[in-house]
Amino acid sequence: MRRLPYPLVFQDYVDLVEGGLNALVNGTLVIDRQGNVIFYSKSYEDFLGIAHDEVIGRPCTKVIENTRMHIVAETGIPEVGHSHRIKGQDMVVQRIPIRKDGQVIGAVGLVMFRKVEDVVSLMNKLDVLASQVELYEKELAALRSARYSLRNIVGDSPAIRKAVDEILNAARSSFPVLLTGESGTGKELFAHAIHSESDRRRFPFVRLNCAAIPESLLESELFGYEPGAFTGAQKSGKPGKFELAHRGTIFLDEISEMPKSMQAKLLRVLQEKELERLGGTRVIQTDFRLIVATNRPIESLVADGHFRQDLYYRLNVIPIAIPPLRERREDIPAIIERKLQELRTELGAPLEVELADDAMEALKQYCWPGNIRELMNVVERVVCTVKEGTIRLDHLPPTVLKKKYLKSLDERSSLQAMMDDIEKEIILETLKKTGNNKAEAARRLRIDRTALYKKLRRHGLAGI
Repeated sequence: MRRLPYPLVFQDYVDLVEGGLNALVNGTLVIDRQGNVIFYSKSYEDFLGIAHDEVIGRPCTKVIENTRMHIVAETGIPEVGHSHRIKGQDMVVQRIPIRKDGQVIGAVGLVMFRKVEDVVSLMNKLDVLASQVELYEKELAALRSARYSLRNIVGDSPAIRKAVDEILNAARSSFPVLLTGESGTGKELFAHAIHSESDRRRFPFVRLNCAAIPESLLESELFGYEPGAFTGAQKSGKPGKFELAHRGTIFLDEISEMPKSMQAKLLRVLQEKELERLGGTRVIQTDFRLIVATNRPIESLVADGHFRQDLYYRLNVIPIAIPPLRERREDIPAIIERKLQELRTELGAPLEVELADDAMEALKQYCWPGNIRELMNVVERVVCTVKEGTIRLDHLPPTVLKKKYLKSLDERSSLQAMMDDIEKEIILETLKKTGNNKAEAARRLRIDRTALYKKLRRHGLAGI
């Protein structure tokens, strides 16, 4: 490039940017304050067909048809995304003023798109990307949202209607909820329903089973961690469940299994609504609604010193007791029908089965120590055997048919006593079928032989 008798600032500028501007694929032009060309890129030269030396130093209006570069240099007003017709072709350009010490000393022009059609193509691509982002956001929201609602709670018994009323009452506020009930009664389903009925339903529903996470990992799962907080930590760090639940709901199942050291930290987060990641010093504000659940009486754990009393008071603001299945036997037919509908959808084929009256009566009279979870298991087992036709009494599992299990809980010593009797009966039945082959019985029961021998001793069957 030949030098021109312009101020040193322009010579320095041209020397500095020449290499970079020439590397641009589309045409680039630089003018001074008077509108004379001081830079003319190789790509522009190839497009216009005018030699470089014939352009430098000439007014831009003599080189580029329909140009407005000199106007931008004069007014200092940038023009971005403007249409510019050159050699019968509509292009999209931008013209930016160059300033030094607050004064306009020139302008730079760049061809953004050589064809207007290229802009349309880019817009179409952006529309596709925007649609994909919207889809991914919806899918992510669906993954984080509650999977169940009140529609998934089946039954019309007084016990379940009372529980539903309590759900609706709890959904009107953001106070902590304590769900209590035996194992298998559907505590997580109730937590989902509370969230879906609340004002927080558009935000995440985050769940964690306190008994399923090792104590050493529980803190990082709940509060997150910073990069390098411990060996094996992700380089980018990780947000905790409380952060992910911001403006939504966090559900902690089996809260009674939370270590006491973590209970103090949970109490602080619950009171202050702020936390620090593991290995971090930054205080993170978070807005969440807490729902916890347990199948153990927390009052006795507090009395024994295994659960903090102050935390119990903070959690027990809205207590909801979920009734066991034996207290809502009239709901069993409706629950079974809902399960059959789900199986039809899952199998993708007609499932033409019905229950005989005596079979249904036996299911209604059984004590269901495992509650709805056990009932679902029985329905699935029976459907695998009877894929169409009538489910008879003899299709039901032996435990359901044992008369001694049809007694109510009040007539027996405890739920554990009933479960022990059931376990003993299952072991005896299995040993009978295997000809007293304990190795085979253990295999069928899916336990090791050591566990089987322990159970035999506990049930007084060691001599068998």
